[in-house]
Amino acid sequence: MIATEAILIRTTRLTDTSLIVHWFTESEGLLKTVAKGALRPKSAFAGKLDLFFSGEIGVVPARKGELHILREVAISNWRQGLRRQYSTTLMAGYFCQLVEAAVEPGHADAPLHDLLRRGLDHLDTEEPTLKALRHFERQFAEILGVSGAGSGEDALLSHIGKLPAARKEIVERLGG
Repeated sequence: MIATEAILIRTTRLTDTSLIVHWFTESEGLLKTVAKGALRPKSAFAGKLDLFFSGEIGVVPARKGELHILREVAISNWRQGLRRQYSTTLMAGYFCQLVEAAVEPGHADAPLHDLLRRGLDHLDTEEPTLKALRHFERQFAEILGVSGAGSGEDALLSHIGKLPAARKEIVERLGG
């Protein structure tokens, strides 16, 4: 079993009672896991699988493919402040979408994990701002090694090809 620090970045319904849960982990990079029975009322996962939560997870590696089995979750940071207003949730989602767009599955990147953790923690306690958005993008580009003379947005755009659609709405909402 693999035990690692992880941030939940996306969930998708698999069956009536199970979820596919996407994590960005410190030691394993992007991981997709199946949380069997997670939607049952008495599930061991009840209340532990929501966006932006982070903590220690235990995963049984898949024999074939990239869909691993989630066995344990111990949440250490619930980040309840990210749900206080829509623009905060939108920016937190954008940060997670950027990670998914730029990182290959299974590629560990501790500095990117730390950046995402710090970005989400900042939004948990502070209002979202264009300055925070641009700072995150600039730091993200530097960690990827693609920063140049332009903005973080430009560097990421040339590296990824297309930034997540949420960015445009965030900029509009924040008056940019």
